[in-house]
Amino acid sequence: MNEADERWLAAAAALAERARPLSRPNPAVAAIVVRDGIVVGRGWTQTGGRPHAEAVALAQAGEQARSATIYVTLEPCAHRGERGPACADLIAASGVTRAIIGVKDPDLRTAGSGMARLREAGIDVELANHAASRASLAGYLTRARENRPFVTLKLALTGDGFIARPDGSSKWITSEAARAHAHRERARSDAILVGGGTLRVDAPRLDVRLPGLEDRSPGRLVLTRGAAPDGWRAVASPDAIRDLGAIQYLMIEGGAEVARAFLSAGLVDRIMLYRAPIEFGEGISPFPEGLPGGWRVIERRTLGPDTLEILEPAG
Repeated sequence: MNEADERWLAAAAALAERARPLSRPNPAVAAIVVRDGIVVGRGWTQTGGRPHAEAVALAQAGEQARSATIYVTLEPCAHRGERGPACADLIAASGVTRAIIGVKDPDLRTAGSGMARLREAGIDVELANHAASRASLAGYLTRARENRPFVTLKLALTGDGFIARPDGSSKWITSEAARAHAHRERARSDAILVGGGTLRVDAPRLDVRLPGLEDRSPGRLVLTRGAAPDGWRAVASPDAIRDLGAIQYLMIEGGAEVARAFLSAGLVDRIMLYRAPIEFGEGISPFPEGLPGGWRVIERRTLGPDTLEILEPAG
């Protein structure tokens, strides 16, 4: 894969963001068709999972797909579904001469068969094992390989490390800019989980309050061994997230105990820390002994007066 291939595949990974989370239960995939350095077709998985990204991109490209290169974040499917043909067959018939694939599909119905079918059609195929493509498919890959959703732990902290005052009150520690970013993250999630205490004390709505994205509000989960109220779903333990079906992206928003429970269970894939320049002096800390080891900051940005740190496992 040359430098130009890397750029186009990275562009496809960024384009795949448009499919998340509306493509559920299918993965959020994107494809770009390039001929003589010009994009002639592009697509991403549509709402509900069909049409697939490749079908959209090839339909847009039409005859210009001949002798072109297609960049796809995930290996094209090799099985025909009830709602359309296999993408590997569509590509094979399109006249495309090269295919750069970001990630091999772990789905056993494809799992290498899609690339094999393209090679049989005389297409030059390269599997890139591309980091940005993997990141764009984190929810799908985690569910396929570990039988659970990709989990993000989101916490808003004061400058002295508290998420709430001693009585549990903590409304709006962070600024409007940070809260808007958090709502964007909600819109990218399939579901949000809080603890029973957070539900009782705060009665959170857990909706998306960004203009135009209100319909992206995720499902609401509560960590409890009891019954969940109307509009909520009970999750009995951290490990029970393996029983959440098609959910690919889960955000944890509730309380210090919930944060520690999921971290202790090794079920957190990403941490988002929103740090506000205020201090409580005393209060409730999710990390009374400091953040557990094995995490590294991969991104830091300013959101109004606040700072966002994104952490991933160091291993």
